[in-house]
Amino acid sequence: MVRMVAAGVTPLDHTILSGHFPLSKAPLVLGNEGAGIIEGGDPDFPDGTRVAFLGPFGVFEDGTYSEYVEVPKELLLPVPETIDDVAAAGLPVAYLTAYLALMNAGFATGKVVLAPAIGGSVGNAATQLARALGARHSISSTTSHAKAEEAKALGFSEVIDLTTEGLADGVNRITDGYGADVVIDGIGGKILSDALPALARGGSLITLGYSAGRESTINVTDLIWKVASIKGFSLLSESAAARNAAWSVIADLLASAQVKPIVAKTFPLEDAAEALRYLIEERPLGRVILTI
Repeated sequence: MVRMVAAGVTPLDHTILSGHFPLSKAPLVLGNEGAGIIEGGDPDFPDGTRVAFLGPFGVFEDGTYSEYVEVPKELLLPVPETIDDVAAAGLPVAYLTAYLALMNAGFATGKVVLAPAIGGSVGNAATQLARALGARHSISSTTSHAKAEEAKALGFSEVIDLTTEGLADGVNRITDGYGADVVIDGIGGKILSDALPALARGGSLITLGYSAGRESTINVTDLIWKVASIKGFSLLSESAAARNAAWSVIADLLASAQVKPIVAKTFPLEDAAEALRYLIEERPLGRVILTI
């Protein structure tokens, strides 16, 4: 039993609430991830242990917008002491997705990574993880000049401002024409189309989200001439063992402050509707979190 302290607010929550995820059925408590304190634990997770988790919650069963959640032991993720509960609540989906997508794309030290949408949870996490894991370049982008300046102030030095140049142009400028070995596309739509020409020879694009649109145009020569590939990714399809192994790496990077989660704004649980509106309409740089 986990006594909830905070819950992450995600675009998936809005997708389900809007009726665009037909596998989820009302009535349903939303919330796919969160953080809290173990009550009624065991030797591996004693009472008082701080944990984060994700799983079928808020999708196929009641989720984390709640005071208590029963969580299978294999889904529990110990939270590093250096990370507070609010930040921890927004870690599981973004960082596990980003890390496992990077590995699925064949990431290795010295590769060039492009993860568009520096303000988005996966885009930001993938950019930070790639940089911490030794990418030669860890590039992101934004469609907002103000957000580009905000990202720069936060230490993100390779963010393409799409109000001043195209995505592929920005990647080629930063890499001296080499391109991106790995693209982690968390938003879909036109961004996916624009990212394909930025691929390096033998590059791989992972698509895993569609907040910018479900349909995209592909120029097949971007794949054929570069012997490149494109494939989908779903965190829910990854095993608990794979997620736990990934978390071990992520937790070490968090503990050493090589990656730093960004929280844009918190809302109390009773203002969950406003939190979702803020996430979708304001599109902040960083996570939106419910405090419980």
